[in-house]
Amino acid sequence: MALQFTSDNFDTEVLQAEVPVLVDFWAEWCGPCKMIGPLVDAVASDTEGSAKVGKVDVDSQQELARTFNIQSLPTIAFFKGGEVVETMIGTKGVTVDALKEKLSALA
Repeated sequence: MALQFTSDNFDTEVLQAEVPVLVDFWAEWCGPCKMIGPLVDAVASDTEGSAKVGKVDVDSQQELARTFNIQSLPTIAFFKGGEVVETMIGTKGVTVDALKEKLSALA
């Protein structure tokens, strides 16, 4: 299961992480977000220990959404060394294998 990232734990869990981090910016009302949610959870299970995988609910974490200029949902951001190194917007190309590949390339 994916972690829940909030403004309270984002610095520690994402920006200071020593492993690559996948962050799924999503919202409850977003249909495409609900489609990829199970894929993100599967990646979280498959990469436990080698990467962190979590979600940010943009409705309850509006400050984080603003900080990372999230304008479309879903947006998946890949972090390494506290920086966003790649993003995927929408559902095109979002598969468990594609997400795991991107994370392992950052390791």
